[in-house]
Amino acid sequence: MKTRVPLFLKSHGFSLLLILSLIAGVGLGVVYKKDAVLFKPLGDIFLNLLFTVIVPLVFFSISSAVASMTDLRRLGRILSVMFLVFVLTGFIASGVMLLGVILYPPAFGVAIPLAAAGEIRHLRAVDQIVGAFTVSDFPLLLSKNNMLALILFSILTGLATSAVGERGKPFAAFLVSANEVMMKLVSFIMYYAPVGLCAYFAYLVGTFGPELLGSYGRAMALYYPLAVAYYLLAFSLYAFLAGGVSCVGRFWRNIIPPSVTALATGSSMAAIPSNLQAADRIGVPRDISEVVIPIGATLHMEGSCLAAVLKIAFLFGIFRIPFSGIEPIATALGIALLTGVVVSGIPGGGTIGELLILSLYGFPPEAFALVTMIGTLVDAPATMLNAVGDNVSSMLVARVLGGRGWMENQG
Repeated sequence: MKTRVPLFLKSHGFSLLLILSLIAGVGLGVVYKKDAVLFKPLGDIFLNLLFTVIVPLVFFSISSAVASMTDLRRLGRILSVMFLVFVLTGFIASGVMLLGVILYPPAFGVAIPLAAAGEIRHLRAVDQIVGAFTVSDFPLLLSKNNMLALILFSILTGLATSAVGERGKPFAAFLVSANEVMMKLVSFIMYYAPVGLCAYFAYLVGTFGPELLGSYGRAMALYYPLAVAYYLLAFSLYAFLAGGVSCVGRFWRNIIPPSVTALATGSSMAAIPSNLQAADRIGVPRDISEVVIPIGATLHMEGSCLAAVLKIAFLFGIFRIPFSGIEPIATALGIALLTGVVVSGIPGGGTIGELLILSLYGFPPEAFALVTMIGTLVDAPATMLNAVGDNVSSMLVARVLGGRGWMENQG
């Protein structure tokens, strides 16, 4: 006699297992403290497996999606709507944190002795942009450190395959088949996720737990609840705008695995595989999700927008400078958008964003250590927002291009 699995567990069982693994990881981190580093190798195995599959997954997903498009104007529409969504959501995220730091100044009553910053490299913007979008040799594409170059190469490969016509169909079929194989490989890797995520989260809590309660406690007391509120409220609103109440339900039934993966690993790229799976189950057309989500993992960082405003307000408080007036606030919004939507795609983008904060406001180099520590402490929730924001963005793009009934059209 077969045992029937309850519908709730069938739909949410794996998501609940991942949440329980994070809770277990927190417990292990609290108990073992610094010794929790012993669990890190188990987490590294999971992270290494994900990072290994990212390059072929991104290449095959984007190139197969582009190669399968019969109307290349659709690709142009996808990219243009995608960028508009990225900018708008980044602006909203920045505005939310701006309101938060005005109501609850993150550095109020905090005294931190400034440690000397390490050597800061002088970065040339032109060289950084060239290095972000191109590489000097093909093997360099096979690295997660050159994602924008890989994305551009994937798009061009898809376009070339489509342009060849009939002679390109066998290669297009290969790209589609390889993409299916990569997605199945991802599902195999995810079987190890509960162990890997538990181990990695134990390491993070054990290593960085003390700093959360120290001098940066007030800043974290602002960022963490605001990040959770943004995750629950803003993303629910975006899902509602994308497809109504039913879309919100589909979104929350499928978004937990990529959320937990991003939260525990601190990597938007590591969440790409589960994010693509979630978008598939939600019903986002593949030619949209397989373009928006990989590009978003590099160019769309709502959590980083929140963090950038927090860093700026924190430095203003430490140096006893009033964070008010049109110019400082407008500059903060501009830097946050640059950090979360443009600079994030450039190698070393986090460092560049922090250097922008220091240079545009005239803070001394010693302040670099402060913003770097804040970036480290908010990395996990920020990455979760970054990754989930990519999924929601693909839904919004589908809504704009597919109309009100885009989910029904996907069956």
